[in-house]
Amino acid sequence: MQIKDILTVLEAVAPPHLQESYDNAGLIVGHPEAEVTGVLFCLDSTEAVVREAVEKGCNLIVAHHPIVFRGLKRLNGTTYVERTVVQAIRNNVAIYAIHTNLDNVYRQGVNAKIAEKIELVDTRILAPKSNLDVTIGAGLVGQLPSPMPEKEFLQHLKTNLHTQCVRHTALLGKPVRTVAVCGGSGSFLLPEALRAGADAFVSADFKYHEFFDAEGKIIVADVGHFESEQFTIELLCEIVREKFHTFALHLTETNTNPVFYL
Repeated sequence: MQIKDILTVLEAVAPPHLQESYDNAGLIVGHPEAEVTGVLFCLDSTEAVVREAVEKGCNLIVAHHPIVFRGLKRLNGTTYVERTVVQAIRNNVAIYAIHTNLDNVYRQGVNAKIAEKIELVDTRILAPKSNLDVTIGAGLVGQLPSPMPEKEFLQHLKTNLHTQCVRHTALLGKPVRTVAVCGGSGSFLLPEALRAGADAFVSADFKYHEFFDAEGKIIVADVGHFESEQFTIELLCEIVREKFHTFALHLTETNTNPVFYL
């Protein structure tokens, strides 16, 4: 089996043309016709993840975030990005990223996995792309099976998303039933969550002043960037395993979250 065979399966779910213009998804390191010995799925490609891939006999890393986001002008090991790329090349490990194209699909997308984890039903795309199929777009909105008191809902997030901290706006004294979600940095979708009539918006990377934008109309729950997307590696493995159920597929055991809590 070749690298391109794995990529074909992934891109059937999340075609590259669905990535945002600023993104750098795709095969970043490696040759598509190289034979695959094993696949390691991760959120972020780091030096430790490359080492783990080598130790597990995997010569393909499938990551959510692109290790190279902007052009590299030199490879002298000054930054972790340069060191990771050099280490991957030295060990003949290919690195593939499937980022905003996976964010923008409905079925088997990043937000569908979050919705699954927090038990949402009757889901739909929060902000459909114009002139495209309404199963394509940013974020997702759905319903809890039954309304939850606000504090219970926040604890539900903390438990089901395995996060140590949920930063949130003031409680509004009403049950939570309709919930919008966006993996990663989703503050740009707050107006859409409000328009959708969501009681809560679950995302990450909200800045201080952006919490004011809730204006007492919705609960913003910031669960952390890594925490909101950490189950993406399960999703990617599931997609590939559907087609290649006997192949060597591994979820990373390396915690790449750069944020720690005291």
